[in-house]
Amino acid sequence: MTDTAGHLPSSLPRPPGELERLERAWQPPKGWRLLSAVNNSYIGVFYIATALLFFVLAGVLGLMMRAQLALPDSTLLSAQTYNQVFTMHGTVMMFLFAVPVVEAIAVYLLPGMLGARDLPFPRLSAYAFWTYAIGGIAFFCTLFFGVSPDGGWFMYPPLTGKEHSPGLGADFWLLGIGFIEISAIAGAIELIIGILFTRAPGMTLSRMPVYAWAMLVTAFMIVFAFPAIIAGTLLLELERAFDWPFFIAARGGDSVLWQHLFWFFGHPEVYIIFLPAAGMVSMMVPAMARTPLVGHRAIVLALVAVGFISFALWAHHMFTAGLSRHAMFFVSAASFAVAIPSGVQVFSWIATFWKGRVQMTAPTLFLLGFHFIFVLGGLTGVMVAVLPFDWQVHDTYFIVAHLHYVLIGGMVFPVFAGLYYWLPVFNGHRLSERAARWVFGLMFGGFNLAFFPMHISGLMGMPRRVYTYAGDLGWNLLNLLSSVGAFILALGILLFFIDAARVLFKKKTEHGNPWNAPTLEWLPQETYGMRSIPQISSREPLWHRPTLATEVVAGRHWLPGTHSGGRETLVTSWRDAVPQHLLVLPGDSWWPLIAAAGTAGFFLLLTVAQVALAFACGVTVVVAIVVWLWQGDRQPHAATAEVADGVFLPVGARGRASHSWWAVIILLCVDATVFASLVFAHVHVSMAADVCPPPGAQLPAWVWPAASAGLLLLGSAAMAGAQAALARGRRTPVWLLVLLAVLCVLAAFGMNGWGHQLAVLRPAANAWSATVAALLGWQVFHVAVLLTMGLYVCARTWTGRLSDDARASLDNTALLWHYVTVQGLAGMGIIHLMPLFS
Repeated sequence: MTDTAGHLPSSLPRPPGELERLERAWQPPKGWRLLSAVNNSYIGVFYIATALLFFVLAGVLGLMMRAQLALPDSTLLSAQTYNQVFTMHGTVMMFLFAVPVVEAIAVYLLPGMLGARDLPFPRLSAYAFWTYAIGGIAFFCTLFFGVSPDGGWFMYPPLTGKEHSPGLGADFWLLGIGFIEISAIAGAIELIIGILFTRAPGMTLSRMPVYAWAMLVTAFMIVFAFPAIIAGTLLLELERAFDWPFFIAARGGDSVLWQHLFWFFGHPEVYIIFLPAAGMVSMMVPAMARTPLVGHRAIVLALVAVGFISFALWAHHMFTAGLSRHAMFFVSAASFAVAIPSGVQVFSWIATFWKGRVQMTAPTLFLLGFHFIFVLGGLTGVMVAVLPFDWQVHDTYFIVAHLHYVLIGGMVFPVFAGLYYWLPVFNGHRLSERAARWVFGLMFGGFNLAFFPMHISGLMGMPRRVYTYAGDLGWNLLNLLSSVGAFILALGILLFFIDAARVLFKKKTEHGNPWNAPTLEWLPQETYGMRSIPQISSREPLWHRPTLATEVVAGRHWLPGTHSGGRETLVTSWRDAVPQHLLVLPGDSWWPLIAAAGTAGFFLLLTVAQVALAFACGVTVVVAIVVWLWQGDRQPHAATAEVADGVFLPVGARGRASHSWWAVIILLCVDATVFASLVFAHVHVSMAADVCPPPGAQLPAWVWPAASAGLLLLGSAAMAGAQAALARGRRTPVWLLVLLAVLCVLAAFGMNGWGHQLAVLRPAANAWSATVAALLGWQVFHVAVLLTMGLYVCARTWTGRLSDDARASLDNTALLWHYVTVQGLAGMGIIHLMPLFS
């Protein structure tokens, strides 16, 4: 072990061949097989490159819009084409660039920043990337076939219902966004577990880099925000496909319900985008100022506060939707309150610059530009939090200007600063400082020229989403300036990519920490990460211990080799980062790519009504994931492993000590939030109905739900019994009890009678029946998952692969089983009791 006095975990000379074994274990695949790589140093690069590709594509669409609006009465784009371009520009920027790029940078940087060899679920990272890349490219290509969505990136019904949008465009949006949601949530689970459990020994929460804190808060926000849009897209697609009238007022639906679900995701998404950028700023500012960050603890608290408050702002965009006075006052107050923790961060960065000796380099320029633009965007955000002002500028170009000042200023400029700052980590070379000044000047000047006049045109009454305008309204010069500014901004971005292409193809060399930065990602790194995992004793380890790089390369810290001959990293305690056990990581595999291709194919083929092919893709996904999991839950190669001189740790862990157990807990939080969103939809429709249930709607007698509930509880008891039997080493009762649980779930499903329920409910008749059918359908989906997982656990038992040392499949399945039981009881209770309170 080591302490602040300087004792090292591995102070003895390293045995011969140790480094070669480590390099062999982490050797990447060659040629086209590189597509099967799962290591963060490859997946992260693929991820970032794809996100930047979508940034460029969305930017081209933005330039098309500005070319159309440069002059009045323009006919460059037709109204239909403009609406498609407008919708795809917003959708690609928000769903295919903004959120993915912050997760991509985290996947690439965080293992090195935390001192880990890799994130704990490398195949999950690969699946998240490939799902996003394959599905995203296919979705973007709808532009070339005239089937792109045209209802805006917010897709408000009833305009996006079947009556007003009869084509496939809205379906491509609703089902196509499904893979983005899956990818983002998969990445969030990976990041949460990685940040909490794979930090370097000694990296306590108080010593954790601010960027890791920002990504931790962001990942939790994704877990609780994205499920609302999953529920919303599910309901709107059911309405379009089966005429279930969730949002059709004539049959008891409410279009405002979509706004609630969408903006419960949409406004936290603004901070999901901003907080990682703020975390990057908090890493770069101290390095550029050559001094520790002022107010480290205050910034961490501010990040957490922004994350919490952001969920109170979902109705910030609904002040004109007819909400109650109390609701509007509450959201308005929250909109003011969120400016306080955001301001804390801004003043901390300014104080750090003031305290230090600033290096006027490319990252510094973009950081200063970020401060200017983001503060202006924040000020207009406070303005639109004032109800009377918001009523005046709602749906005008003032909001367009505010949105871009916050998102481009708050995210794009920090990302470009980060690209200049961290590119040497990739291949050791810096971008040109001379070119950077031109890039910054063009981007900063072009951005302000493009978007500042929109404040004025908005105040003069120019509405959003118009494809042309008359020449006598006084907006001509302002629109022309905005269009010129957009092209200047694009020129700066083009110059950046030209310089980046020049540097990226250079031969890799040692970066040597060009900024004299204080954090671990600047240690020498190879495919396997660091030669040894460092012991941490301060927030700025490279400043606190100047010899750390030499010690790590010499293998004088934790895990200097590979004990199993495979890829490994340390699992540490979530609070104090005390080593707990050795984690053997899975190697490269094609299965994540196959599962991702199947996921994208399933959603996209459903859109064009190719049900058989979509079903085949769904089966492919299930098979790929089953094989992937089958390869993962293995018996440890040894009971303990020497991770430092004379220090032995267990290999792997069980139950609550296992990282996979906690990953399932987070996944269930996602699941529960989707369920809560569906319950909200049911309650919303029920409270809006004159009579609940509506005339003609009915539910079966309570005896069948009660019997079904009893069977669900019996199934959960059987799973608990199987866990206890495995702990006692009795395998036969395990599969018998799991089979009993499977039969209980099947019987409970039969008593609910999905087909009979649909016939009784007639969900196309009214929104109340449709929400009941959606809740029942959600439970049916879970029944199918339980059946698959139950049979999977039986198969592992029959083949002798399930044991007390390799029991994650049983423990994790039991977790899901208990959750589905609780969800089923809650759903049945809500459905049958809600009429009593309406």
